[in-house]
Amino acid sequence: MDRREDMRAADSDREAVAEQLRVALGEGRLDLHEYDERLQRVYLAKTYADLDGLLSDLPGTIPAAEAQLVPIGEKAELVAEPDGRYPHATRRWLADTWDGYGLTVGIVVGIWAVICLMTQELMYFWPGWVAGPWGAVLIAITISGLVTGEPQKWAAKEARKRQAKAEKKARKKAEKGSDFENDD
Repeated sequence: MDRREDMRAADSDREAVAEQLRVALGEGRLDLHEYDERLQRVYLAKTYADLDGLLSDLPGTIPAAEAQLVPIGEKAELVAEPDGRYPHATRRWLADTWDGYGLTVGIVVGIWAVICLMTQELMYFWPGWVAGPWGAVLIAITISGLVTGEPQKWAAKEARKRQAKAEKKARKKAEKGSDFENDD
C-alpha cells in the first residue's frame, strides 16, 4: 500500500481541498448546491484518491500575485505592462463609467418609497424615468467602449494625468526646498 491514492488523508489535507472548493465557489466554477455536495464528500473522504476526485474537473487555483482580478477595496496602480496594456483597466473604466448611476437611482427610489409611505398609497413609479433612459445610455456607452477598446485608452489617459500630477507635486516640493535654501 505504497501508492499515494490508497494512503489515508489527514484533516489538514481535507481542509486544503475544502479551501480549494471555496475558491472555486468564489470564482463561479461551482454553484452552491454542488459546493455543498462536494464539501460533504471532502469530510467523508478517507484516502487521497477520494479527495483528488473532488477536484479533478476544476482548474488549479491561481496565486493572488498572478491573478487578473483585484479584490474590492484594493486600488491597483495604472502602470502599463511591457506590452503596453494596462491591467485591470476594464474593471476600473466600468466603475468610472457607472460611478454615479447606482447611488442616484437608489436615492430617487428611496425618495419615491418615502413619498409612498407618507401618503400610504402606491404611487406611479416615476424613478423609472431616471433609471431607464440613463441606464440605456450607459449600456450603449459600455458596449461601444468595450468594442472600441476604450478601457485601455481611458487607463492611458488616467496614467498621464497621474504622472503630470506627480511631476507638478515634485516641482512644487523642489521649489519649496530651494526657497528655504535661499532664505539661509
